[in-house]
Amino acid sequence: MPLQGRFLGRVVIGLGLLAWTVQPASADTGRVISVGGSVTEIVYALGAGSKLVAVDQTSLHPPEAQDLPDVGYLRALSAEPILSLAPDLVLVEADAGPPEVLTQLESAGVTVARMPDQPDIGGVQQKIREVAAALGLESKGAELASQVGADHDRVIAQVGKVQTRPRVMFVLSAGRGAPLVAGEGTSAESIISLAGGRNAISGFPDYRPLSPEAGVAASPDVILVTYRTMRLLGGIEGLVTLPGIVGTPAADSRRIVSIDGLLLLGFGPRTPEAVATLAEALHPGLQVTRR
Repeated sequence: MPLQGRFLGRVVIGLGLLAWTVQPASADTGRVISVGGSVTEIVYALGAGSKLVAVDQTSLHPPEAQDLPDVGYLRALSAEPILSLAPDLVLVEADAGPPEVLTQLESAGVTVARMPDQPDIGGVQQKIREVAAALGLESKGAELASQVGADHDRVIAQVGKVQTRPRVMFVLSAGRGAPLVAGEGTSAESIISLAGGRNAISGFPDYRPLSPEAGVAASPDVILVTYRTMRLLGGIEGLVTLPGIVGTPAADSRRIVSIDGLLLLGFGPRTPEAVATLAEALHPGLQVTRR
C-alpha cells in the first residue's frame, strides 16, 4: 500500500547534491539503506536501526526513521542519491524500483537484498528472517518471527469467534476520477479477511477504478480507507458523496473506518496489531487482547 508524504524535518538527498564514489562489494553491513516501510520497521525491531544511513519515503515507522536522509519514493528510485551515501547494503521491498535502478546499484558494487512480499503471517515471518539474514542477525530474526507469529495466533483465535463477516470495500485513493478499490489477491483483501470481514469487491485482481454501478452492486457494509485518503477527500462527507460509494449501505450508515496505511497494509512486525485494530472496528463490542 504506497505512502508518498513525509513529515517536515526529513533530509532529502537530491540528484547531484553530493559527490559519490563506488564502494567495492563487501559482506559488511555497517552502512544500510532501507527501502520500504515494512522492511524499515523490521530493521528497527531487530535492534539494528543504528546501521541505517537513509530510508525511503514510505518508511514512516518508528518515528525516528523520519529523521534519516530520504532517498526518494519506493517505486521511483534513482541510483545517484543512494550511491552518494556509500551504502554497504540496500534492503528493498519486492515492489521497489524501477528494476533498472536496482541493477545499476548492483553494477556499482552495492549489495541489494530483495525481500519477499506475501500478504499473510507466513510472508511476514519470512520477510523478518530474510532481513535478519541480510544483516547477519539470524538468531534475532528467528526470535522476532516467532514472537510475531505467537501474537498473530493469539489475535486470530479471538477474531475467529465473531458471528458476522461484514462486506468491506477498501478505497486505496480517490482524485478527480473514480476511486480505486482493492480487488482479489490484494494486501487489503488479506487484512480484511484476517480481521473477520469479506472483501466486497470480486471479479478482478489488484486495484481498479470503481464505477457507480459496481459500487452499488458491491453493497459494502463498511468502507475502509487510509488516513491519507481520508485527508485527501476532506473527511467522511467527501468520501460518501463519491460516485460508486454514494448510496451504498456503508455510505448511508456512515460506517467508515480509517487506519494508518503502513500499519494496515505493510505486513510487517505490527501485522497482529493491524488485524486487531481492524477487527475491533469491523465488530463493535469486540475487544482484542494483543499480548
